[in-house]
Amino acid sequence: MANPTETSAYPKKPAINHANPLSRTLLAKLDYDQLTNCMRCGFCLPACPTFRETGLEPESPRGRIALMKAVADGLMEPDQAFADQMNHCLGCRACEPACPADVKYGQLIEQARDAIEDHAEHGLPVKGIRNLFFKGVFPHRGRLKWMGKGIALYQKSGLRSVVRGAGLLRLLPKPVREMEGIIPEASGQGVVERIGTFYPAKGEAIARVALFRGCIMDVLFAETNVNTVKLLSEAGFEVVIPPTQTCCGALHAHSGEMEQARELARSNLRAFEEAGVSYIVSNAGGCGALLVEYDHLLHDDPAYRELAAKFAARVVDISQLLVSRGRIPAFDEAAATAAEPVTITYQDSCHLRNVMKSGNAPRQLMRSVANATFVEMQEADRCCGSAGIYNVTQPEMAGQILDHKMEHANRTGARYLLTSNPGCLLQMKLGVSKHGDPAAMEVKHVVDFLYERIADRSDP
Repeated sequence: MANPTETSAYPKKPAINHANPLSRTLLAKLDYDQLTNCMRCGFCLPACPTFRETGLEPESPRGRIALMKAVADGLMEPDQAFADQMNHCLGCRACEPACPADVKYGQLIEQARDAIEDHAEHGLPVKGIRNLFFKGVFPHRGRLKWMGKGIALYQKSGLRSVVRGAGLLRLLPKPVREMEGIIPEASGQGVVERIGTFYPAKGEAIARVALFRGCIMDVLFAETNVNTVKLLSEAGFEVVIPPTQTCCGALHAHSGEMEQARELARSNLRAFEEAGVSYIVSNAGGCGALLVEYDHLLHDDPAYRELAAKFAARVVDISQLLVSRGRIPAFDEAAATAAEPVTITYQDSCHLRNVMKSGNAPRQLMRSVANATFVEMQEADRCCGSAGIYNVTQPEMAGQILDHKMEHANRTGARYLLTSNPGCLLQMKLGVSKHGDPAAMEVKHVVDFLYERIADRSDP
């Protein structure tokens, strides 16, 4: 068997026989070309949220790349501090648009975390939670539905009031307690259960598209998925929803579970292969960013490489598709329940902006809403601190970032704070509950805001 450090994929890797097992794994998994592409110019520093918060070089993309290369070159032993520094990155990838050398930092940090996870020694509680969700729940649609039903029962049966009244929430970590307070109404009825697997276009069809419904998205934001389908229909697209699709794998990839992410990707490729669609539509920036990189994720898999490239080329965010191909409906504020003029603002999904390159399309749609004034939030392109499950695993840094974000959000005076990713939406709801006025500012998905304001909408 060939030495993994001598494969043709990464020909520049040094031939080093590391004594440390993690060092060997890092050398095998890291794209050494990308490590050496970093010019140490520093353009990434002001774009990086953790560097901006701390001012420390190791908290920057340049610093983390230097640490990776030092370990790969045998100049440094990868200790716990090294692992902590890799996990302290939000993975927002704001450094990539700022990089003149086009270093694929997001891929490097995921490769590093994958190697670290191969040698991680989690305690039984952490190991149990990871196995429960990454393997036991997220990949299985039926179990997700039962999870949704369980959360809905907790929320609607009075059990939540009992738990809160008895003070049982104090037994949970603070980040979990905070999320319990702002989590939306869950459901075991996802988009397929509500409207089926096909939805016709309004008027002559422009194209047939497929909805990627996600996992958590279809449990906590099923109404947004339904509104996504109906908004696409209003814009002239007929929509299919392949029922066998599964979790995109983004949370797995960000958490060092790369092989599980690849297996989920393969399942999705099979699910969408026969759909016969022109586009695969995402309404969650975090999901879309991994879907559009399935070609990279499976570039070493000869059985799926070509199919992954075709799939990735068809992935598009709903806002981008509406702007580029759709018959944009007439958005009328008076069609909504609140007829008064409103001010709206927008928090970018990092992955939608930095990976899918779709930061302008949501703004274009929001500006087309009659009787609504769009106010650009200062540093809307900066991460809110959600970053998948970062706000749970790194609550201190996530909290600092959110504090600054809410200073900017409150200055807009917006009635609606809109975003394009479920994690961002939950994080901003938490921010409003802690640092704002929930009665004066409502956080919504941009799809929900737009669909509610279609002047002449109709259901087929």
